Amino acid sequence: MDFNENNATEAVLNSFARIEDKRLKQIMNSIITHLHQVVKEVEPTEEEWMKAIMFLTKTGQKCDDRRQEFILLSDVLGVSMLLDAINNRKSNEETETTVLGPFHAPSVKINNGDNIAKTVSGENCIVSGKITDVNNQPVSGASIEVWQSGPDGLYDVQKGDDIVDLRATLETLDDGSYMFRTVKPQYYPIPVDGPVGDLLQNLDRHPFRPAHIHFMVKSKGYKDLVTHVFIDGDKYLESDTVFAVKKSLIRKLEHGIDDESKEKCLLLNFDIVMEKE
Repeated sequence: MDFNENNATEAVLNSFARIEDKRLKQIMNSIITHLHQVVKEVEPTEEEWMKAIMFLTKTGQKCDDRRQEFILLSDVLGVSMLLDAINNRKSNEETETTVLGPFHAPSVKINNGDNIAKTVSGENCIVSGKITDVNNQPVSGASIEVWQSGPDGLYDVQKGDDIVDLRATLETLDDGSYMFRTVKPQYYPIPVDGPVGDLLQNLDRHPFRPAHIHFMVKSKGYKDLVTHVFIDGDKYLESDTVFAVKKSLIRKLEHGIDDESKEKCLLLNFDIVMEKE
């Protein structure tokens, strides 16, 4: 039959009729149906469609082993957090999840109490807490990966060298507790030197994320947890450009003394409740 705007969607869907993978067929049917609906609704010109194709091309060209521009795009469009919400519905008081983000990378193992700030300086901060289950039973030996940006707003992987800084992996103690030293996290802009940055500018949106530290917690018998801890009072808490802030993950910084150095420091407590598999 002739392919036209009235039968286009039906024609493409019919071409999927023999797909044996039912899940793939469901996904492709939905994608085509909605994509065709968008095209019919906005009626883009051929020039506008080519701009869209070039945008995606440039997004792919910006990706490498240190940067994932497509994850960044997913983040700023709210898709990452929507996907996270659908796949991590909580039934009890488990710690809520957030996006992985584009800057997760392998880290070095440290002992409890070590400092993860190797080459940067800032306000000294001790981060501590306890990992438990919903019954308040400690989760010992849990693996905790942490990573954050420095006071300059950059992650180590953005600096073009091989230095691993402000990221590490440690394990909880027998009582489920953990502790590490670092510097105070700061709000920062996501990378704006690529197509996603151009998109935000065209949409009149700022690129900033509120101050936070990433956590990934794993332990046998529990679901892997990817989350953040956010700093109370940050001016971007209400407008995180990747929509990842949840009230249950906001914590206040307290003032204290580092028992080891005897110097003043900030204290950040972040207890985590794991979900059973």
